[in-house]
Amino acid sequence: MALQGSSKIFAHFWYAKEAEEAATFYASIFPDSRVDQVTPLMSESPSGPAGSVKVVDFTLFGQRFQAISAGPHHEFNDAISMVVLCDDQVELDRYWNALLEGGGKPQACGWLIDRFGLRWQIVPAVLDEMMRDKDAARSKRVTDALLKMVKLDIAALEKAYRS
Repeated sequence: MALQGSSKIFAHFWYAKEAEEAATFYASIFPDSRVDQVTPLMSESPSGPAGSVKVVDFTLFGQRFQAISAGPHHEFNDAISMVVLCDDQVELDRYWNALLEGGGKPQACGWLIDRFGLRWQIVPAVLDEMMRDKDAARSKRVTDALLKMVKLDIAALEKAYRS
C-alpha cells in the first residue's frame, strides 16, 4: 500500500471504517498536516467489495502516516500511542482539548484516547530531561507529581522538579 515518497518507515493504522475521517481530524489539529491522498482498493478483498476499502495517506507535523478503512480487525490499545511533545502549557492544552473533541476520553499521566480509539500522550518536551535527571530525588518528585495528574500541568511538574 506504499506510495512513492521520502519516508522509509512510517506508522500505518487500521480503522474499521473511519480512516479518512480520523486523518482529516488529526490534520485539522496539527501544523504542517494534511490528508495527501485517499485510494480506494478497486479489487474485492476479505474486507469488502471493490471500492469499499480505502487507504489514506496523510501528513502530521510534516511526517508521513497511512491508514486503512478495512472493517473491524483489532481495536487500538495502550500498547501503541502517539506522543506529542509540547513546548508550553498553551500548546499542551490546545492539543489535549482538540484530541478530546467529539468523544475522546482522558486517561492518566498525560494519556488520552481520541474518539477513534487511538491513544495519545500529550507531554511537555522538558519531561524526559526532568525524569532522567541524575539527582534521583528530583526525578522521583517529578514522577510522583506526574502520576497524580490526568492532563499534565507543566508548572506543577517544574515546581516538583525544583522543590
